[in-house]
Amino acid sequence: MKKLLSLMLTLILATTSLFLFACQSTTDDMAKIKDAGVIRVGMECDYAPFNWTQAGSSDYTVPITSGGYADGYDVQIARKIADELGVTLEIVKIEWGGLPAALQSGEIDAIIAGMSPTPDRRETIDFSDAYYTSELVIVVRKDSPYANATKLSDFAGAKLTAQLDTFHYTALAQAKEANIQTAMDTFPTMIVALKSGTIDGYVSEEPGAKSAVFANSDLTYVTFEEGQGFTASKDDLSIAVGLRKGSNLVDEINKILSKISDDTRHEIMNAVIERQPLSE
Repeated sequence: MKKLLSLMLTLILATTSLFLFACQSTTDDMAKIKDAGVIRVGMECDYAPFNWTQAGSSDYTVPITSGGYADGYDVQIARKIADELGVTLEIVKIEWGGLPAALQSGEIDAIIAGMSPTPDRRETIDFSDAYYTSELVIVVRKDSPYANATKLSDFAGAKLTAQLDTFHYTALAQAKEANIQTAMDTFPTMIVALKSGTIDGYVSEEPGAKSAVFANSDLTYVTFEEGQGFTASKDDLSIAVGLRKGSNLVDEINKILSKISDDTRHEIMNAVIERQPLSE
């Protein structure tokens, strides 16, 4: 009986400890941010219209911790989140591939960088509800023989690529007759490669394509009717805020995002496309 009581007490204490630890782990992020008065948001600052770097400040920009100023759709969503939380927003510029590690190490509190909540990412990161949803398109030169394409099979033989470590590149496997090229690090790199003729096209979400075309008059992009283009899940086509596993910020940020109407989201996107720095 004593051994049984001892075992039961041990189990109760262990369960209580796990419960307390779980409670603590779900409140740490909010407490940390509130205590510091700052939320540190990571993004690559090189993916217009979602985020970019510029030299001068404006009513829309936020200083980047390493220098310069950030603007873009992600920045405006991050500003709304910081305002609702009652804290200061800091933008930390990090290369795309390094964002998850920076989140997990505590260097940043959130990823707001046009990131899709794919199943692979959900294994190590928690995500908010979507704050934008789009479709996949292919950016090409206006004088390209592929400019009038209407379906993926029209890109037979075309040299296509997409950004490294994105589902865009994985989706290229659906263009079975295309000549798939090595993935590239950034969208500006792909634009340079496209304009020089190194590639014939690259995969992008439609807002990114609009941004590229707005800034480069010699480019256009191909959209597809349903069933003629890429097949992708809702998660793949959405972007959401990335947070640490078990973070209590998920519920708080979802409440904030729920207050932003679809009309407002589209207005913000149209505005950032119009004011992005031109690359020509």
